[in-house]
Amino acid sequence: MNFCGNCGQKTTTKIPLGDQQLRQVCSACGNIHYVNPKVICGALVVWENKVLLCRRAIEPRYGLWTLPAGYMEMFETMEQGSARETREEAEAEIEIEQLYCMYNIPRIGQIYVLFKAQLLNGQFGAGEETIESRLFSEDEIPWSELAFPSVERTLQHYFADRKNNHFTTHLETLGSRTDHTG
Repeated sequence: MNFCGNCGQKTTTKIPLGDQQLRQVCSACGNIHYVNPKVICGALVVWENKVLLCRRAIEPRYGLWTLPAGYMEMFETMEQGSARETREEAEAEIEIEQLYCMYNIPRIGQIYVLFKAQLLNGQFGAGEETIESRLFSEDEIPWSELAFPSVERTLQHYFADRKNNHFTTHLETLGSRTDHTG
């Protein structure tokens, strides 16, 4: 960032007072421009022992299967964002049951928050960012066609937890700066 988003003047790179990292700081108004992780929120949607997956109609990972999820918007809660993303991508209404999986993905500056949810009325479709949506039983999951490791890990947790009917919250860090998974 070369110019301040606050006043439009030039920024300089320096460590602000009380900080330990280099930041872009406006030389005119002193505004500090922080770069923070993005929050992705979504849902593991269940209907009659099947999970809802969406085939992506956008990059990255066009054509691969994912859970309905996307960037959280300003002024919404994670639950609201998860429900919105499910409506947008799968044309489905959900009832959120619990916080289910959280993934730190530091190498790309993202945090994934996924809720376990029930599909309402069994109705779903394909939004603008989705080629198709489908309900999958465990033995039908297209494991080799999943878009992201976070989707694979969430499905693995769900099917393992379902066996003993005990669904705990899972927190993990995926990928690193050197192994390029995430």
